[in-house]
Amino acid sequence: MSAPLPAQAVELVGLTKRFAGRGLESNGRRAVRQEIMAVDGIDLEIPRGEIFGLLGPNGAGKTTTIRMICTLLVPSGGTARVWGFDVASQATEVRRSLGVLLTGERSVYWKLTGRENLEYFASLYQVRRDVAQGRIADLLDRVELTARADDLVERYSTGMRQRLALIKAMVHDPPILLLDEPTTGLDPQAARNIRELIRHLHAVEGKTVILTTHYMEEADQLCDRIGIIDHGRIIALDSPQVIKRTLGQGPVLRVEIEGGTEGLEGALRAVGGVSAVSVGGPGGDGGRELVLHLTDAREALPRAVEAINRGGGHVRHLQLVETSLEDVFIHLTGRRLRD
Repeated sequence: MSAPLPAQAVELVGLTKRFAGRGLESNGRRAVRQEIMAVDGIDLEIPRGEIFGLLGPNGAGKTTTIRMICTLLVPSGGTARVWGFDVASQATEVRRSLGVLLTGERSVYWKLTGRENLEYFASLYQVRRDVAQGRIADLLDRVELTARADDLVERYSTGMRQRLALIKAMVHDPPILLLDEPTTGLDPQAARNIRELIRHLHAVEGKTVILTTHYMEEADQLCDRIGIIDHGRIIALDSPQVIKRTLGQGPVLRVEIEGGTEGLEGALRAVGGVSAVSVGGPGGDGGRELVLHLTDAREALPRAVEAINRGGGHVRHLQLVETSLEDVFIHLTGRRLRD
């Protein structure tokens, strides 16, 4: 009798990662050793069969968390279990349970063909040759690489290499896929095909998918739940719909301005009908974007414009839209996803 499947695909309890670093004394004169807390006691459960999105700005601890889950980094404290296996003491079992795509890493061999890459990695995972051949043919077809399967990878475009790296993660048919920005570098049609493949793997094959992305709309479309990480901690955890409701049901006013913004954030928060304000960084043309979350658009809009004018700003463009996941992200972290 086979062992029962775990209820949780991934379990993190107090997961912590510290790195040694160097800083300056308070007087700024002498370098001293110090610890950098990259991941600060994360507790998280990802149920079997879920598409889970892990989002965070650069430096928030997202990549470190991912690397601990896939056994590339050893935790400094706490525990992480993948498919019931401990990442520190049962790393081999964890790797068999995971298919991993990490952005920015050369995960396929350029001097081999696409098919040879997949055959090689299938053999590493001890997939029977007859099973591997059928699965490789199916995976190549799914990402539209069949016609180029016997070309050297060095002749592939960036998008083709990304698609090959993605299906390489699936060749041993793992129950969990950890996909770090899987649509980066792909044209719109190829990205759409990858999203459809992720939906199929989830809905038809029952895969658990852990996804990171810099595209908020992609996370909103695909994920059952989202965790937003900042400064090494999970600061929001729920479905995209519930997370968007954390800022209320009101619309969002996006205002592009030029001119001074000193003291403007506080002035706009005092405007009736405004519940939250964030100010984006300067654009290439010197303008800034303000994002105002409204409870009463009729009251807030004219008063907000008046406050901007009083503060020495000039409105170049404004748009009233519904609350998006990116709006919530900026509100919670103070940064855009790529910052």
